[in-house]
Amino acid sequence: MIIHVLTLFPEMIEGIIGSSILGKAMEKGVLDIRVTNIRQYSQDKHHKVDDTPFGGGAGMVMTVQPIFDAIRDLGGENKRMIYLSPKGRLPDQDYLQELAREKELFLLCGHYEGVDQRILDHFAMEEVSIGDYVLTGGELPAMILLDAMARFVPEVLGSSESVQEESIYMGLLEYPQYTKPRMYEGMAVPDVLLNGNHRLIENWKLEQALRLTRERRPDLFEKFVMEKESSLSKEEKKILKKVQNEFET
Repeated sequence: MIIHVLTLFPEMIEGIIGSSILGKAMEKGVLDIRVTNIRQYSQDKHHKVDDTPFGGGAGMVMTVQPIFDAIRDLGGENKRMIYLSPKGRLPDQDYLQELAREKELFLLCGHYEGVDQRILDHFAMEEVSIGDYVLTGGELPAMILLDAMARFVPEVLGSSESVQEESIYMGLLEYPQYTKPRMYEGMAVPDVLLNGNHRLIENWKLEQALRLTRERRPDLFEKFVMEKESSLSKEEKKILKKVQNEFET
């Protein structure tokens, strides 16, 4: 999968993509992340990429020419493009999986007061936000989106089970995790995780995930109940009912 990141600060992106799982995926050729400095395409002798907004207002707006030329030079016409914007949609699991199926993807990082609207209109860019707050630029949101999406690209993770097992992708927050040692400063690992009974372990994980989600994200809990309850086994439904009763009393 080829992912183009268009930015004014390529060093911010390059410092991340060469590390950890993304770096390994690039080494294996599973991901091909290409960082482009928009400023290189500016026709201004000072490599200027922004100007004051028509109609007045504070701040500066990124101009059309450098971005148009960069995208066209990279063969981006009619390719899927995303602009990281606080006005955009919040990505969810389905959207991330959809992006992961693309052969080529463009991510545009804005700065200042944003980009000229004609860029978004001409290239039919999708706007994506990572939350209801404003950052100084689109680089961090781009990397968050890239990292979250890349996990769904086959062979990026060491095991395909890693994505499937994470409760957030089942609609629930993740259950607590433990590793060695079994006892540390008087704090013990729950006995159920040590008894080797896989059915009891899975039931414990489900119960913990349900309880955490109901406590911290009741919106996700209600969505899970509406969408997944009918597909649960009798045993899983009993666990769900137990958690619901806990919060009703």
